[in-house]
Amino acid sequence: MVAARRVGMVRATAYARLRTAPEEGASLSQDLAVFTYLTAPNYELYRAVMLAFVAAKRRFTVHLRPEDVRDTLGPTAELTVVSEALQRLEKWGNLRADPDTSRVTTVEDFHRARFLYQLTHAGEAVEEALAVYDEALGRRGSLQSVALADIATQLRALHELAAEPELDAAKVYLALRYLVDRFTDLAGNARAFMGSLQRTLDLHDADLEVFRAYKDRLIDYLQRFITDLVATGSEIAALVARIEERGVEPLLDAAAWREAQDAAPGTVDGPADGSDDDHQRVEFVRRRELWLERWRGFRSWFVSAPQRPSQAKLLRAQARAAIPQLLHVVAALNERRAGRSDRSADFRTLAVWFAQAPDDAALHRLWRCAFGLSPARHLAVDAGTLAARADDPIPPSTPWATAPPVEISPRLRKTGSYERRGKPNRVLDRSAQRHHLAELAARQAAETATARAALATDRQVRLSDLGPLDCDVFRLFLGLLGDALTALTPGRRDIQTTTSDGTMAVRLTAPGDHRVAEVATADGVFRGPDYLIEIVDLTADLRVERSA
Repeated sequence: MVAARRVGMVRATAYARLRTAPEEGASLSQDLAVFTYLTAPNYELYRAVMLAFVAAKRRFTVHLRPEDVRDTLGPTAELTVVSEALQRLEKWGNLRADPDTSRVTTVEDFHRARFLYQLTHAGEAVEEALAVYDEALGRRGSLQSVALADIATQLRALHELAAEPELDAAKVYLALRYLVDRFTDLAGNARAFMGSLQRTLDLHDADLEVFRAYKDRLIDYLQRFITDLVATGSEIAALVARIEERGVEPLLDAAAWREAQDAAPGTVDGPADGSDDDHQRVEFVRRRELWLERWRGFRSWFVSAPQRPSQAKLLRAQARAAIPQLLHVVAALNERRAGRSDRSADFRTLAVWFAQAPDDAALHRLWRCAFGLSPARHLAVDAGTLAARADDPIPPSTPWATAPPVEISPRLRKTGSYERRGKPNRVLDRSAQRHHLAELAARQAAETATARAALATDRQVRLSDLGPLDCDVFRLFLGLLGDALTALTPGRRDIQTTTSDGTMAVRLTAPGDHRVAEVATADGVFRGPDYLIEIVDLTADLRVERSA
């Protein structure tokens, strides 16, 4: 009903346009009419008839008679029904009817309506679109390890082409086109495979032996792909980095210019009276942006960025997580096969017991037994209850239902704890402890300020020039050096960062001369690369501003 309503709305819009622009509206209405049989009341028959014409086209058969269509549909199909379906499809534009004069032997045969039917261009386009739609819905996808190897091979070829003195545009274009095609297949199949794998994990009614055999093959398949993705993925990321070091823009420009040369005049936006060169330049700009977007997408698939892992890394994590999930499904199937009841089965059995209860009293007893809603019994008792039990002992064999109740405090039932009796505890005087903590904090702040002042430099110096450091200063120095080295990512030689408390800023530069620094401390000698470092005490600048 929803699909029919949508088709009706689209057709109404087409008819409205038909009144304002007859020629354009007529074409649009005809284009939409070929989809009408999909929402018609007898759409199963129309679909079967159209599939018969599609099968005949695969056999290179051009025309079909109504009798041929009936034989294709089967012995239960009636010729009159098939003929009416063919006439409607011809009216909607899916088929074309030509007079059939090949078997005319009498005048009566000539005047009788006989037609040969064949697919129209619009009808053939509708069937191709439906075939693509059905294929996309049933696609399971795969994890293509071979595609990873092909991508790495093409990247190596691109790296060699980029190193040549004169760029071969034809070879570059072919390598990029093949790279895009293989990568598109890899990404699409991986997405479809992970979706179908999740549907497999959600399987609940599978046969245990069949699923166990499938599980073994699938886990082996996943482990093999994860291994290939780790090895080949890292190689692809390294090749991408090497190509970008040589410059990927000339390669993309060569591919864009080769496509722009094939653009027909007037097919791109540009000056109406411009030359072919103008049109090619406009097309080159458009194609270059498209190739840049493709390369960025390809790069993000294999190369991670800060705060954004690559798609290959995410796919590897999903594939690894699928293995324990498969084992969990097998364990659940084993438990079901062993006859263990689950919560839903228990509640269904309990519902049957409730339905079979003879009276309300039995229902109440079943309710109390099933959900434990009996009167509360507490182990803790007060002194009055203990005295009463001492005067009148209760035998251990007394049922709970007939035993005397236990008197409890209303506060216990409300809050879960007894009401406290007696005067409250005295408030402790903790002024001495607070004074001690304040002195300790002041002493630590002074030591930290002294350490910051000792480490602060007015310019970049070598680590070896920092001189002997005491324990407090060396501890602060290690923290600053650790923050700077953490921010110094591979490929960078200079970094500037600030501590987490915002009190100090440090700038670290790798000189590249491979010198070793030795810094004397109270506990020994610290050795490491002799970086250039500049340390700024930000609190000193803040104190100067406040005093001013």
